[in-house]
Amino acid sequence: MHRQAGGSLPEREGVLLVQGEDIGRWVQVQRQEWAALSGVQQWLLGEVLGIEPRVEDLAPPKVVPRRSRAQKWEANLAAARQYRTREGHMNVPRSHIESVEGTELALGVFIANSRARKDKLAVERVEELSALGMRWE
Repeated sequence: MHRQAGGSLPEREGVLLVQGEDIGRWVQVQRQEWAALSGVQQWLLGEVLGIEPRVEDLAPPKVVPRRSRAQKWEANLAAARQYRTREGHMNVPRSHIESVEGTELALGVFIANSRARKDKLAVERVEELSALGMRWE
């Protein structure tokens, strides 16, 4: 209604309130969440209201390289070593998350899965965990 009456949409908060709604804040949220909007919503915002996404949202998304199973094993093993050094045992609760160099790893799930799959693990992997004091039962 504001646009139909010839008004422009504000880019900042606190400039325009309509029926208690901060229109500037609403515009900011639409721009910030642009990638999460459907194509129709993006079209309506752009064509009808003249709202465009933030410039930084137009950049292609960062591609995170996939890690091999060996890399995942090494990361989880590093988390297990860190936990063992800090806690002095390997009785890791299933829900435990371990942060290693800024990466969060579900160490508790890794340990529980390793226990359950002991018979299917390579001998070297069983030995690596056993060396840390892994309780297999």
